[in-house]
Amino acid sequence: MSNESNYQNNPLHGVGLKSLLIEIIDEYGFEILFAYLNINCFKTNPSIDSSVTFLKKTDWAREKVEVFYLYEFKSLPRASSEQFLLPPRDRVIPDDQEPGDPKELSLEDADRLREKRAIKSAEREQQGRPRSEEKFNPWANRKNKPN
Repeated sequence: MSNESNYQNNPLHGVGLKSLLIEIIDEYGFEILFAYLNINCFKTNPSIDSSVTFLKKTDWAREKVEVFYLYEFKSLPRASSEQFLLPPRDRVIPDDQEPGDPKELSLEDADRLREKRAIKSAEREQQGRPRSEEKFNPWANRKNKPN
């Protein structure tokens, strides 16, 4: 199977960020997007243009929206462990998987999902050192300029 045919089978192939966002917002609205993705551009003065601007500048947020598009809006099965490591636009969708109808989402389901994630996060923190206690030094790898 060639890479070109793999990309042709990816629902993100040829879809711009703005049109992707318009599709999702028409189906779910900003409130559901914020509830599921917890990205502030969907809560504070939400608009298509401001969201696109933010998502173009912020890779992690754009990838989160693209994953939501693939697996919630297009109802594709979850990616394999190898494909999960790739950005959503680089993932190969098997030929036998076809996009489906958007999933039914609600604010109540988003609350349950958020609680479930909080429990998993607390379990991980009990097993090891919590992320909040890790010391991060942004200047650690900075090279000093010679005078």
